[in-house]
Amino acid sequence: MKEQINIPTSKVQRASKFIKTGAKVGGNYIKHYSKKLFDKDLNNDELHLENATDIYESLSELKGSALKVAQMLSMDKNMLPTAYQDKFSMSQYSAPPLSYPLVVKTFQQYLGDSPDKIFDSFTRSAVNAASIGQVHRATLKGKKLAVKVQYPGVADSISSDLKMVRPIAARMFNLGRAELEQYIEEVESKLIEETDYKLELERSQEITKLSSHLDNVVFPNYYPEFSSARILVMDWLDGHHLKDWISHKPSQELRDKVGQALWNFYDFQIHQLKQVHADPHPGNFIITTGNKVGIIDFGCVKVIPEDFYEKYFQLMRSDVLNGDFDLEKLFLDLGFLAKTDTPEERSFFMKVFVELIDLLGKPFRSKEFDFGDDEYFSQIFELGDRMSRMKEIRHSKTARGNKHGLYINRTYFGLYNLLNMLRSKVVISS
Repeated sequence: MKEQINIPTSKVQRASKFIKTGAKVGGNYIKHYSKKLFDKDLNNDELHLENATDIYESLSELKGSALKVAQMLSMDKNMLPTAYQDKFSMSQYSAPPLSYPLVVKTFQQYLGDSPDKIFDSFTRSAVNAASIGQVHRATLKGKKLAVKVQYPGVADSISSDLKMVRPIAARMFNLGRAELEQYIEEVESKLIEETDYKLELERSQEITKLSSHLDNVVFPNYYPEFSSARILVMDWLDGHHLKDWISHKPSQELRDKVGQALWNFYDFQIHQLKQVHADPHPGNFIITTGNKVGIIDFGCVKVIPEDFYEKYFQLMRSDVLNGDFDLEKLFLDLGFLAKTDTPEERSFFMKVFVELIDLLGKPFRSKEFDFGDDEYFSQIFELGDRMSRMKEIRHSKTARGNKHGLYINRTYFGLYNLLNMLRSKVVISS
């Protein structure tokens, strides 16, 4: 893959890139509708592919928060056409890498020396490249190490990038203004944390220590002496990324073993630690040669406030849909309903959110759940698609939900998708 020799870092450079991309997308629409004049049956597949390609190529050069949002959206299968999912998912670990001279510059700035002077060996080319940084393989005193290096300018461009992403996201994904603002605000706060590798180091060491007793889950050791605000060094875990491991057609027994390990890991974090690895995409998991789950990235961690936790997880109770449960009050407390809602609005949103929690909460109301059930996921995607087209939701001036729920919902949605990829049957312990 071709390496980048520079990244646009100034607001003017980055804004110019967004404007050019917007112009390309506009041109794609004009071309599409011109063709449609002569072919009434023309579908949107070619338009989606051209837009996805142009947007991904632009965001992959910019790196940072814009590319991260694309990565997050690629996990939300009900929000994006397949062309976008396929392209944007590349940002998980296959973005164009940064050239070696820029890596050396980062090392000199933060550790005072070049990587070849610090390590016994260091790969000049990145072995993985994602939205915030890229990973190099190194060795030191017989140890194999993974060295994560953050792209220059990423941390400083978050706020300005997200301001430019707002109108594009609103148009493409049918997000209402209130919902969009709440979403972007929470995303911005997490991205700022994600660019702080010192914070990631602290959280990585804390969570891995507290989770070390879990079966079939392994973590790398971390090396503070070689890490900084923009460089993070840890053990190299041998194995395959989750998607690659699945492509080797493991047995159902192994799929269930890996799926159960993932479920137990998330269950423990959420219900015991009240903080969770909130970025469950396939690129963050290595299946080791012993078929254990290696967790390699704690950049995005959501700390769960106690009062929110108590209310949110009432939604998963087995009796929550019983007639004598005060679900309306719970919806008000969580922000699904607003005190300013008209009776018609309250009736509409009650019905929608009851259907939503009934469907999404099914695994929690089961002793064992088969995540390989494609019919279940079809129901989720159908509901998501139907909700995205409801004018009452799209035009609502009130943000529905709680900002703390954004990353918890994304965590569970990502976990569900991983378990569906694995076709795992999982024992639900909580």
